[in-house]
Amino acid sequence: MDHNPTHVGAYQYPDASGHFGPYGGSFVSETLTYALENLKAAYAHYQHDPEFLEEFHYELKHFVGRPSPIYHAKRWSQENGGAQVYFKREDLNHTGAHKINNVIGQALLAKRMGKPRVIAETGAGQHGVATATICARFGLECVVYMGAEDVKRQVQNVYRMQLLGATVVPVESGSKTLKDALNEAMRDWVTNVENTFYIIGTVAGPHPYPMMVRDFQSVIGNECREQMPEMTGRQPDYVMACIGGGSNAMGIFHPYLVPGVLHGNRTYLLQDENGQIIETHSVSAGLDYPGVGPEHAWLKDSHRADYVNVTDADAIKAFHDCCRIEGIIPALETAHAIAYAFQFAKTLPKDKTILVNLSGRGDKDMHTVQEYDKHGSAH
Repeated sequence: MDHNPTHVGAYQYPDASGHFGPYGGSFVSETLTYALENLKAAYAHYQHDPEFLEEFHYELKHFVGRPSPIYHAKRWSQENGGAQVYFKREDLNHTGAHKINNVIGQALLAKRMGKPRVIAETGAGQHGVATATICARFGLECVVYMGAEDVKRQVQNVYRMQLLGATVVPVESGSKTLKDALNEAMRDWVTNVENTFYIIGTVAGPHPYPMMVRDFQSVIGNECREQMPEMTGRQPDYVMACIGGGSNAMGIFHPYLVPGVLHGNRTYLLQDENGQIIETHSVSAGLDYPGVGPEHAWLKDSHRADYVNVTDADAIKAFHDCCRIEGIIPALETAHAIAYAFQFAKTLPKDKTILVNLSGRGDKDMHTVQEYDKHGSAH
């Protein structure tokens, strides 16, 4: 959204059909093809519309509290040795995560398209909370699909959504997590396409969602490009973020795509030898998704990004270290990125800088961490 062309250089993806190289596109039923064509036309019309952009940025400033600051994790960096680590503080946004940025953009589109009913899927609950929040703000009906397993893991966020007026529908099929919630939301959309807007929470799904969500979340990286030189005199040497589907990562990565070296923690689809989707495991509900957005897949293949794995144990340790050393309780999703950032920082000289997207706060994860600390795993 509002990109400066010098930020993205020759990187002009997706193409007209929504492809990032061989990835992306739109593979849906005929009913949804019609809905997606309408959405694509509406987004193409409004993405450069001054009135739309003015309202989007007004909400980001006055409702969300942007710009979010950049914070030097100075004490931890000194104790750790090596590169200096900085956090982009998306945890300080209203609702406690980056999710609200994208949801505002899509809700403004829903209003302009005359769709009074909004549906969403959620894993950790943060996208559901953000969607319920903005539906309350704009007076839209809200239905959120959530895997039954995640409903148990994220009781607090379920209650938050209900307080905000949303109907939360537990999904009992499959692994009872994010993938299954997304399937149910798609079924709902097919049935109620005339009056319903589907707000997808990550840079996945059929075109134009991966592009649209990326554009709305790019506010993160665009702010960083201004803030880092103010703090350090230059842009960071490395930019890192955790990845479930990949919206917080793409939001900070996209404005850095030419100079940046990027790290995350999941890529492609997890499949068995027969090509069936494998159930995922992560201590973090928000990373329990067996795929990644198509733009991330393309970045991996074109070597513009590196993707690495982080274990539950390392993420939990980073969670505790961040709490005790910096006074910040991060989301478990974020803890994966922080864990790798500090491991990697040790291999670099002290004059190097790493910028990590601190994508959300950890209030929602208290119970999971407590269980892990007691039993060595999240029950």
